[in-house]
Amino acid sequence: MRSHIFAYIAVMAIVTFLVRALPLTLIRTEIKSKWVHSFLYYLPFATLAAMTVPAIFTATSNVYSATAGFLVALVLSYFRRSLLTVAAGACIAVYIAELF
Repeated sequence: MRSHIFAYIAVMAIVTFLVRALPLTLIRTEIKSKWVHSFLYYLPFATLAAMTVPAIFTATSNVYSATAGFLVALVLSYFRRSLLTVAAGACIAVYIAELF
């Protein structure tokens, strides 16, 4: 395992580089398809949500406190509060829910 660590790191570096470099080299023209353009526009948001939402529900010792924090964050963000306010409100909600 220890002798292969540099090989693993090299493979990960090459794959990461190719994923980022190939679209730049292969797609040189402007994307005219509205579907592809909207797909590429929303892809970062979908990826962020897919990584964040499961982490929210496994971050606490209780799924109910995580749900309380998630709901508070949703409500505060719906009313367009700042990121600091949403994060603080969710943390406070989780803390209060963990007390009970």
